Amino acid sequence: MTLAGNPRALPIDWPLPGHDPRDIRILVVDDQDIVRVALLRTLRKHGFTCFEAPDAFKTLEILDTENIDLVLSDIKMPGMTGLNLVKSVAHRIPEIAFVMVSSVDNTEMAMECLRHGAYGYVLKPFKTNDILIAVANALRRRMLELDYQDREALLARRVQEQTLEIKASREEVALRLISASEHRDNETGAHVRRIGLYAALMGRFLEWEEDRIETIRAAAPMHDIGKIGVPDRILQKDGPLTEEEWIIMKTHTTMGANILKDSTVPFIQMGARIAACHHEKWDGSGYPRGLKGEKIPIEARITCLVDIYDALIHRRVYKRPWEESDVLAYLKENSGKLFDPQLVKVFFQEFGHFREVMLLHPDRFVEPEFP
Repeated sequence: MTLAGNPRALPIDWPLPGHDPRDIRILVVDDQDIVRVALLRTLRKHGFTCFEAPDAFKTLEILDTENIDLVLSDIKMPGMTGLNLVKSVAHRIPEIAFVMVSSVDNTEMAMECLRHGAYGYVLKPFKTNDILIAVANALRRRMLELDYQDREALLARRVQEQTLEIKASREEVALRLISASEHRDNETGAHVRRIGLYAALMGRFLEWEEDRIETIRAAAPMHDIGKIGVPDRILQKDGPLTEEEWIIMKTHTTMGANILKDSTVPFIQMGARIAACHHEKWDGSGYPRGLKGEKIPIEARITCLVDIYDALIHRRVYKRPWEESDVLAYLKENSGKLFDPQLVKVFFQEFGHFREVMLLHPDRFVEPEFP
């Protein structure tokens, strides 16, 4: 907006180009009528839109109903001092600028006001120019701080957008790595996505930090990536595996870890640990190393639980889906044996959320008919 009126009426070299003083709303606070009237006359003479209050309590009422740019407040007032007024609305600075007016030349008081957000401090009896310069400087500082906040908000939005792009890229990398093994396995793309979502849910219920939750969401789907190294005759066999074939099948854990090892990317590092250990069991009966209890990485324990839940409850080319009640009974029966009992407890406490993921991400393939 262009400046209106006589330029000579401006108090100083106006520091807010493009702003009309009439658009600046100033609240004058003083319990002495004569002081308040004098301030209002000066400010209105120079084009500002003004409001007035005799005390801090009335000031708070006005601030709740009016869009005020600057408060020009006495310090020593009955009921609530100007300093306490500043403290009570400090959370609204710099949206509202404060300039303090005092009859006491007290450096400590002035510094206390500034520490709590006031932009200026003027002594009584004041000269007109002192008030106008303090108001103009406070408005200038307010404008700069609001502009800085806007820039920070814009930067934060850009960082958030870039973070989302990175997360999307990370997930795409993981899914493309997984797709190589999917083409040779009987598992489905929906299955590996569900594993990531289940694992992220578990991380959230364990109160992990958001970044760690996102990491396991991207890493858990890579649990079976080592199957790319298992021969087709074993991987795609319809019937039960022989003892020799099982020995070869079990190598997919170490092969997966080798595929993902030595990465500097956190979700691939976690993926390597999951690939290596997701068939380890809480009681030490798993493979490839027979790790037991908390020696198994937590992310692998999580993946083990949700992978088996998902595999049992869904149809595969070699098996019918289990009834949900049978799946849950199996998980309970093997709590403290195959599965970390604390994770099983959380799983059952929050089962509705896991079930919702299962229902929202169904397998998409032609289901085989079983006799």
